[in-house]
Amino acid sequence: MRLTEEQVLTLAPDEASRKAGKALSGDTKWVSKGASELALWGECQGSGSKPYQTQVDLTNIAFKCSCPSRKFPCKHGIGLMLLYSRQPESFTDNTLPLWVSDWIQKRSEKEIQKTEKEEKPVDEAAQAKRQQARIQKVEDGIDELLLWMKDIVRNGIIQLPEKGSSYWENMARRMVDAQASGLAGMVRGLGEINFYSEGWQHIFMDQLLRIYLVIEGYRNQQELPSLMQQELRTMIGFTQNQEALRQQKGINDTWLILSKQATEEDNLTTEKYWLYGLQSHRTALVLQFHARGMSKPQQLLTPGTSIVAELVFFPSEVPLRAIIKEPVITGKLHATSGFTGWQEVVETESVLSGKMPVRSERPYIVQQLTPVQHNMQWWLKDQYQQMMPVKQGFRNIWKLLSLSGGQALDISLLGKEKEYEPLGVWHSNVYKLL
Repeated sequence: MRLTEEQVLTLAPDEASRKAGKALSGDTKWVSKGASELALWGECQGSGSKPYQTQVDLTNIAFKCSCPSRKFPCKHGIGLMLLYSRQPESFTDNTLPLWVSDWIQKRSEKEIQKTEKEEKPVDEAAQAKRQQARIQKVEDGIDELLLWMKDIVRNGIIQLPEKGSSYWENMARRMVDAQASGLAGMVRGLGEINFYSEGWQHIFMDQLLRIYLVIEGYRNQQELPSLMQQELRTMIGFTQNQEALRQQKGINDTWLILSKQATEEDNLTTEKYWLYGLQSHRTALVLQFHARGMSKPQQLLTPGTSIVAELVFFPSEVPLRAIIKEPVITGKLHATSGFTGWQEVVETESVLSGKMPVRSERPYIVQQLTPVQHNMQWWLKDQYQQMMPVKQGFRNIWKLLSLSGGQALDISLLGKEKEYEPLGVWHSNVYKLL
């Protein structure tokens, strides 16, 4: 499989790697290089005496390099793939060197072992026992978290700015040990609050209460609708069987890929793709995960383009997260109407909050918004003169201003309730990422 230049750049873990990879995409940078149906490889001369050995598994898209970088793909992998996308005819060697064939063989053996494990009959009794043990671990973790939260309230929150990062991270790791990864993320969110900003107390208590609502909802889930039960379990950290989801009927549409956000934690990269359905007007969040050294994107998604695909949504009162069941065509990002102003966004948010009080942010497209400054803060004003504050900490306000030039633009946004972060704009009929 040969990736396009655009797809290669999408695989880069960050902008620095993308830039460094472009600098290594020239033919003179490589001492040797080759390609076959299975792999792509090359030796890039660095500052040391021995060139770095870079290899790419083209079957399952994985990377390996002898350089000291901890990023996957590293700049050498990006540079090699860019060179191959531009000049495939220069890769004349198609005989795998020993260092490449050994790596490919080991990966193939692991895939076979994985398939055999998946096909092995399930011991239902042992599975039920493991599930019960998991539930008990989660319950024990929740008891500890509730005690920790109550101590915070009893002692008062005025001293929280003096707490070090370990105060939050220790409890987050305790939740990971309790197999409640969702709660771990919420606890880390508490520690990420800017305790030196105006009104941090309100933000903190709001997030603390959200955690409490999730816990109480989970503990009393038998009294709630089925969809809410499943969503609360997901928020706690229980996973959904995606293979079972793929058997369900999804929504066929042209999906605009509005933005990509990537975070890395404990050698695991999480990519968030925000999508918008052109006909259904549904919004979706597609997640992809890459373990360091085992990069294997389920789908090659490029922000700023569109795909014709069938999406299946996870069970929820307010569906958002989805998996791509049947991608068909990739194309340019189409223009779309979106909401005419903030009033429609607020009405939609009110409906969603009524169905699910504790929920995550989601994307919107709003027509003809103008960035304006008021009371030392940036706002987005719609064509009816209604304004909504830009999310604090938004770093690309100057890029937005340069594209806008003081004029109104159709803007894609991510947020909820009363704060929104611009993702991209339609400028001269072209979608530009921010």
